[in-house]
Amino acid sequence: PAEGFDPRRAEGLEHRVLDPQVAEDQGGYHVHGYRCTNSGMTIAVAVDHLLETEDDVAMSHEIDDDSSKIVYHAHVTPGRVLKLTKLAAYHPSEVVPASELADRCSRTLGRARVRGVEDLHRTQRDWYDHFWDRADVEVEGPAETQQTIRFNLFQLAQASARAEYNGIAAKGVTGSGYSGHYFWDTETYVLPFLTYTMPRFARNALRFRYNMLDKARNRAKYLSVNGALYPWRTINGEEASAYYEAGTAQYHINADIAHAMVKYMWATEDQDFMIREGVDVLVETARMWVSLGFFDGDGMFHIHGVTGPDEYTTVVDNNLFTNAMARFNLVAAAMACKRIAALGDGQWEAVCRRLKLRDDETSEWRRAAENMVIAFNEDLKVHPQDQDFLAKEVWDQDLEDPRRPLLLHFHPLVIYRHQVLKQADVVLAMFLRGDEFTEEEKRANFEYYDPLTTGDSTLSAVVQSIIAAEIGYCDEAFEHFSKALVVDLADVHGNAADGIHVASTGGVWSALVSGFGGMRDYRGEISFDPRVPAEWTGLTFRLTVRGTHVRVRCTHTEITIENLNGADFACSVQGQPVTVPAGRTMSMELDARASVCLPCVDAG
Repeated sequence: PAEGFDPRRAEGLEHRVLDPQVAEDQGGYHVHGYRCTNSGMTIAVAVDHLLETEDDVAMSHEIDDDSSKIVYHAHVTPGRVLKLTKLAAYHPSEVVPASELADRCSRTLGRARVRGVEDLHRTQRDWYDHFWDRADVEVEGPAETQQTIRFNLFQLAQASARAEYNGIAAKGVTGSGYSGHYFWDTETYVLPFLTYTMPRFARNALRFRYNMLDKARNRAKYLSVNGALYPWRTINGEEASAYYEAGTAQYHINADIAHAMVKYMWATEDQDFMIREGVDVLVETARMWVSLGFFDGDGMFHIHGVTGPDEYTTVVDNNLFTNAMARFNLVAAAMACKRIAALGDGQWEAVCRRLKLRDDETSEWRRAAENMVIAFNEDLKVHPQDQDFLAKEVWDQDLEDPRRPLLLHFHPLVIYRHQVLKQADVVLAMFLRGDEFTEEEKRANFEYYDPLTTGDSTLSAVVQSIIAAEIGYCDEAFEHFSKALVVDLADVHGNAADGIHVASTGGVWSALVSGFGGMRDYRGEISFDPRVPAEWTGLTFRLTVRGTHVRVRCTHTEITIENLNGADFACSVQGQPVTVPAGRTMSMELDARASVCLPCVDAG
């Protein structure tokens, strides 16, 4: 690789990114407005200062295209207080001129002055009280662990609260890493947290993908497939990755988005969203899969020439993750169409007209799903990551080698020739589509792939922790979780200066709730099978499911479910059905034999 090259960082730009449109003093507010050179998007910012003092103050100011400066000169009397309050307002848009946005900023500051800073603080405090009431996770263990967990949850709030319909970037709003682009990270790692804690934010993020559907349709045409093909890396709906092998070829993004939409539906029963927007995405992504893949002479459906989540293994045939997720996508699209048709209120006819649905399309999707190639190696008793993965040479260099991540020290072709993983590919499939793998398969796959996974991606440790906990490898689960928990605080990957790893923070929530809390949601049926680490005495988390808010506390021997409001809460605990009436609390003993910890066998 080129000296100093790092694809995780923002690209250097040779031209001016923001074209100045406004730089002026509007009634005491310093206002700046800009137009993005390439996209045409606009943004404006206005700043106001409130200075409170009994002493005399002189003020001077300067303003140009790129900066504003306000200087206060004061001789402060000893014992007196000088208080400066800074207020800033931002307004972005895709189409509104920067001058209009600048006026909006000034009006926003005017309203803020009238409301007063204390009222603004109170509103903010109320919002965060609600957030923690819905999203907090508490561990009965070291105080620093609790503090670090809340750091991760706070980052999720920062990244998603005001994203609204603009998506959630890989770095949120904390840095310029990846140039502010969006990946599949959001749907796979952040959406689960939002779906089960703050579902309105989840819907906003999903609408972001719906709003770029037309550009996904155009991309499908460019790559000679039907339907819609979402970009792997984007900021405006167009593919922004320069590396087709490790980027553009990750067709699984379609299924990741579809999976997040269906999980949202299971958790909320938001039928209006599915009828008006979600079904369009499911149908168009299903159309892509049937045109991308093909049936062989035996009627089996293959998907060739793709890259799975693992970017150290590229452009392969029958990637396990891609095929498993595509199968889900196809079935989900067919089921959504069937359910809308069953409503019998004219909605189905409108969907058919809008999407030009043929009568035979859903049966075609089901046929592809039912015959999808899901390879299994009988000798090793594992699922090959792709058709040829097990035939490659195993990476024989020490994964503790300081030359990490590998892509910064070895040419990609060297990496591609070996069994070595950047991301936990098969292991992630076993989490997202866990009801399609047996416990024996999960254990064998984990034992095979865990030693091959480098940890070069922040997306791996959380998923490794979840599956390790599920199969009873508690020490390994806690070890992986402990690494993921401090990815940014300890700057584990040496790039925290480029921004927070938002997907990892979402994964930390999943590791806590789905890993140690054992929560699963298959087809809308919530289940629990806790695996609380030996290092803790208890774990408490909150969930919002179909409008019902519950608090769940797990220990090594007991689970307690408190139904705080809403309807009766139905779930299962270690396979036993449970219903907790609204306003009631139920406690159940856990079967220790079902949650026993096992030593991990290193199959490397």
